Amino acid sequence: MSISDLFDSGFKKRNEDHFAAIVRIAMSDEIINDSERAFLDRLARNLNISENDYTQILKDFKTHPINPPTSYDNRLERLFDLTRMVWADHIEGDDQLKMLKKLSIGLGFNPDNVNYIVDKALNLVHNNISLDDFIEQMKTMNQ
Repeated sequence: MSISDLFDSGFKKRNEDHFAAIVRIAMSDEIINDSERAFLDRLARNLNISENDYTQILKDFKTHPINPPTSYDNRLERLFDLTRMVWADHIEGDDQLKMLKKLSIGLGFNPDNVNYIVDKALNLVHNNISLDDFIEQMKTMNQ
């Protein structure tokens, strides 16, 4: 196996795990609605998740670990994706919010201020902010 194969398989695995974490949010109410499905379809394309892998992840999303990125910007990007998923579900219950908080902690955010981080993220996503603006605004809240 070449080094490029190792990199590609590691990158693919991280994308699958990230996608599975988002599926976990979508499935927290045991239903994937049309908005969630559209978001998952777009995200799968962006993460290069094959149709076969997509179907498999939907079946066994709980077997994928939440692998926190080492880069703060990458953690914010994942938080952005996860928050958009919760928002796509119109935050229909406490389960989605609890799951977002758990996944945020799993991404490496501090449990002591995860409520503030999640509230801020939800507010920004509610205002249809771009990823770049989301990252910038989330960073400024810590200053």
